[in-house]
Amino acid sequence: MSDLKEKTIRSRTIFEGKLIRVQLDEVELPDGRTSTREIVRHPGAVAVMAFTGEGKLILVRQHRHPLEKTTLEIPAGKLEPGEDPKACAFRELEEETGYRAEEMHPIVSFYTSPGFADEKLHLFEARGLTKGEMRPDADEFVEVEELTLEEAYGKMEEGLICDAKTVAAVYIWHNRVLGGR
Repeated sequence: MSDLKEKTIRSRTIFEGKLIRVQLDEVELPDGRTSTREIVRHPGAVAVMAFTGEGKLILVRQHRHPLEKTTLEIPAGKLEPGEDPKACAFRELEEETGYRAEEMHPIVSFYTSPGFADEKLHLFEARGLTKGEMRPDADEFVEVEELTLEEAYGKMEEGLICDAKTVAAVYIWHNRVLGGR
């Protein structure tokens, strides 16, 4: 097996915001040539698959400015520095939907776009829900929707469910309905 590792020669931050940091790395390629890598550094995030007592998936409708469209997504949010992903999942579910969970079970963790970003997303399933008060962030305007699996597929076909974490969640849900894990 070949050594595919790239060696960082130098790195510089070109932007630092409240959500991300962007850096340019000059790297030595496995064949000795050099190249530049643009990297988005992200603290990580969580997303939550939560179901009502009727078995409907709880989603959040919100406008996504980078896409210039409104989407339907599972509740999700950024990890705070040093925050445990499970604690973040409990917090984000309640803030965005008003639902409190008794239990939060890890499903899978994955990198969202490893070609240019280091964001790792931790997907959880919430159990034992009770409805409470929504507490969205001051700049967050969201509406809660509850969908059956068939309705979720319809929203994917319409393009309303179009983000990777929610598409993955719908397929995981579908696999479970069909008797998978």
